[in-house]
Amino acid sequence: MFGQLLDPVHSVVGSTLLALLPVAVLLVALAVLRLSAWQAVIIGTVVTLLESIFIWRAPAGDSFVAYGLGAATGFWSIDWIVFWGVIIYHTLVATGAFDGFKRWLVRQATADIRVQTILIAWAFGALMEGLVGFGYPWAVVAPLLIGFGIADIAAVRVAALANNAPVSYGALGAPVIGLAAVTGLPLLALSAAIGKIVAVLALAPPWLLIYLVSGRRGFRTGWPLALVGSLAYIAGQYPTSQWLGPYLPDIIGSLVCFGALLVLLRFWRPAEQLGFGGRTLTAAEVEEPRSAPGAATSTSTSAWAGAGRGLLPFGILVGVVVAWTGPWSPLPGYQPFVPKISALSSLTGKAVSVSWSFAPAVAGTAILVSWLLICLYLRPTRVQLREVFGRTFQQMWGALLVGPLIFGLAQAFNYSGMANSMANGFAKVGTAFVVLAPVLGWIAVALSGSNTSANAVFGQFQVAVGRLLGVPVLLFPALNSVGSEVGKPVAPQTASVGVATTGLVRQEGTVIRYNMGWTLVILAYLIGIGALFYFLLPGAMRL
Repeated sequence: MFGQLLDPVHSVVGSTLLALLPVAVLLVALAVLRLSAWQAVIIGTVVTLLESIFIWRAPAGDSFVAYGLGAATGFWSIDWIVFWGVIIYHTLVATGAFDGFKRWLVRQATADIRVQTILIAWAFGALMEGLVGFGYPWAVVAPLLIGFGIADIAAVRVAALANNAPVSYGALGAPVIGLAAVTGLPLLALSAAIGKIVAVLALAPPWLLIYLVSGRRGFRTGWPLALVGSLAYIAGQYPTSQWLGPYLPDIIGSLVCFGALLVLLRFWRPAEQLGFGGRTLTAAEVEEPRSAPGAATSTSTSAWAGAGRGLLPFGILVGVVVAWTGPWSPLPGYQPFVPKISALSSLTGKAVSVSWSFAPAVAGTAILVSWLLICLYLRPTRVQLREVFGRTFQQMWGALLVGPLIFGLAQAFNYSGMANSMANGFAKVGTAFVVLAPVLGWIAVALSGSNTSANAVFGQFQVAVGRLLGVPVLLFPALNSVGSEVGKPVAPQTASVGVATTGLVRQEGTVIRYNMGWTLVILAYLIGIGALFYFLLPGAMRL
């Protein structure tokens, strides 16, 4: 059995820097050379395999086997989920169910900019992130906010910052699933650890959003919206992440948030209606119908019918996924074969392995079944189905290609022992690494645009550092994932998708600079949350 080398060049600093080289090459290719993600990952893979074989002395054949097992994991554990999630979204769009729901939602928002922001950017954005991710919440939410009178760049910032808390569970939990795949940690335990951090993080964004759209004046009288918006999302997100896994926290959290906000608006509304910037709306503006297609002519009955047609598919998705993947279900546990390759860890001297757990009934298959049931309800035509698959492949082929490539790279990196060598160097930082853990996730996603990729590259490294420092094993990988979600508003690839439906096309740099300040504030808040769990609540991060 291959024994990993911890310090192949007999210098902790030198070995750490060499282990960082594939990551640096990957990030330079993305941020400096502006290559597509799949091209950058291929270059990073070549560097990883060369270092693995010639510096860490891993057998060439075994290195390629590890890469292949990682690529299979990326396809079956990530792509299979993401693909069918996006298919469901485009099916809702093609059949008109999504637009019907969106029109109804806009009608509920009243003329007050604070209500519109919490209901659309926060709750509806979380729903979009939970189903699709990849920047699409920005692209859908920002035009709605612009229609409400928010300036283009401010609307994009609001959409981006509202998207912070939901990202770890985006695209039906793909980032958490990827993190479990590369670390070998239990999926439910990782989901629960990340859920605890996200629950604390989610307390802040609604308050910030109200301040951004209406200033101090709006903040003073609109605080019930922020309070209900944050607590209601957490009421759905937190228990789902703790006991059902990573697939539905965003979707259930957003649906609970919708319900709570609509109940609140039935019994309480701001005494003074405010527009963007905190100005008082005129009587005519308060009475003016909301600017969504069809909103002015839709009757109450037809609006509610549209809402029901758009919401029921999410009910089908939640019902199938909960029944299929919950702790009571034997379906995901059926694994006819689990090919793996082992090595002796350079940190523990014990056997570690890279494997592909082929389970035919994974969550992606549950989502496929959900889509089939949704089709039975919505009855898409053949033309619409061709449009659905065409749009999905056109928009997602690059992301679908990156999944296997990045997980292949990550598992070759882990198998060779490079992750352990890098962890050995960073562990010299000691307790201060609690600050670095989320910052590394923030940097990775800011340059790669993908929380899933950031978790794949840094996940095992974060686990190794935690074990060297004697830290609860779930803490650092969880902070990596949540740090990645905080970095999304300054990720060029995400921004390019997010501005596609606004007047800021090809102005990603302007958007990123505009988002940067508040993103760093939220990152500092996250570091504080990490310190809370590190020093005061370590038991919450133990297996």
